[in-house]
Amino acid sequence: MTEVPVKIEKNGQWVVSKIDIQKEAMNLQEPLNRQIPYKSIVDLVEKKNILLVTLKGEPGEVVRIASVEKVLQALKRVIIMSCSAYRLTAYFMSPAVRGGVLVTNAQWEKGAIAVLKSGIWFVSQNKQVSVPLREVAGIELTKREVQNKQVDVVKIDHLEDSEVVTSFVLCPLSTLNVLFNFLKDTTKDMDMAGNELDALGAQVGMLIYSGMDSHAIENMLNVSHKDLDEIYDKLIQLGLAEVMFIRKEVQLTPKGVRYISEAVKPPQ
Repeated sequence: MTEVPVKIEKNGQWVVSKIDIQKEAMNLQEPLNRQIPYKSIVDLVEKKNILLVTLKGEPGEVVRIASVEKVLQALKRVIIMSCSAYRLTAYFMSPAVRGGVLVTNAQWEKGAIAVLKSGIWFVSQNKQVSVPLREVAGIELTKREVQNKQVDVVKIDHLEDSEVVTSFVLCPLSTLNVLFNFLKDTTKDMDMAGNELDALGAQVGMLIYSGMDSHAIENMLNVSHKDLDEIYDKLIQLGLAEVMFIRKEVQLTPKGVRYISEAVKPPQ
């Protein structure tokens, strides 16, 4: 149908090739000479200008494809719409809210939702958005106003560059329920009992979520640096937080004291 120029990783090196995009499969041309049926694809991840295509199997083989944005968009669209995935036709708005603020010019797109092994893909005629499942922070069946009417939607919150981003999916309620239950089951490893943290630990988590740094949290809750570190360790142990950087606490050596003392003396 369509032949596009690409680079494909082979034995740790990038080789120039072409992909013939067919209806049921993509054919990798010289020097690979290989056909990949779309139904054998279970995952798709995009990193900059590279597509990571995972095939069925244990462990699944990963095919790395690089090209220009226009080619990658065409490949993504045909793979997402034809691969082995849970897929449904729907309207979506992604992103709709970023960091608690409505995204300017956000609008409903008519397209499809596909849930692959590691991510949720929103695909329309002009848009392709991926939400990694490991970054999903919340899934909720709720109401939203659309054309002056309250309608049922699935709300998906996820982290992107340390900000909470919200997407919405709109389709018939019966389909929404299926999507909601499927996503809840797919992300069930993130569910917790809710009693893993005491009141102070929960307060610390809330203040981190609001953007406070360690020093501000210590002052707000009147806790010591040591106590806060113990709470951080608990959050990390539970998988609720990760270390961004390690803060150093230092004191001057005798050499340092001498240097500073000399430096602040008024000139003779």
